[in-house]
Amino acid sequence: MRPGLFGLLLALLGGAAPALQAAPGPAFDCAKVQPGSMAALVCADAGLVKLDRQLAQVYSQALKKTAKERPPLLKAEQRGWVKGRDECWKSQDKPACVKDSYVRRIAELQARYRLLPPQGPIRWACDGNAAKEVVVSFFATEPPTLVAEFGDSSSLMFAERSASGSRYVGRNESFWEHQGEARIVWGYQAPEMVCRQPR
Repeated sequence: MRPGLFGLLLALLGGAAPALQAAPGPAFDCAKVQPGSMAALVCADAGLVKLDRQLAQVYSQALKKTAKERPPLLKAEQRGWVKGRDECWKSQDKPACVKDSYVRRIAELQARYRLLPPQGPIRWACDGNAAKEVVVSFFATEPPTLVAEFGDSSSLMFAERSASGSRYVGRNESFWEHQGEARIVWGYQAPEMVCRQPR
């Protein structure tokens, strides 16, 4: 075999072997996490690593929208979210708890900071009073979300399973729409409002 051909063959065989590259890790440094922590769980799970990187990207987009926010509430909220995620150590199914925490945070940031185009806003007049208006914007997040505004307050709500119509639930608010009529609860133990879109 000619030397040149032998060298070419070696090069081809070497090129055929896949290059071993370390899979990208999460957005934080796994070398600095405490063993047994929820952060360590993220580092060891490829699906959670992917979610962490997605959250880092979405969070960065949200930060750009709040660059002039004073005080910088988003950063404080994100630190609070990390503490909440780390509470998953109490869960029977820690990976599922951590995954749900990431999924909901990503959806929350995408909706609250309008990182995805909304469907709406859609106006609902409640209890037959045009001045008693709830304005709703829907977002194709995963899970689906909406942001509702009533008076000077707003609420982020997540879609929940419903036997009929569309149902969303927030901290102390809920929105259930069925056949053109919405039933909205706004506030802890508040009475239900019956709302329709003005003609």
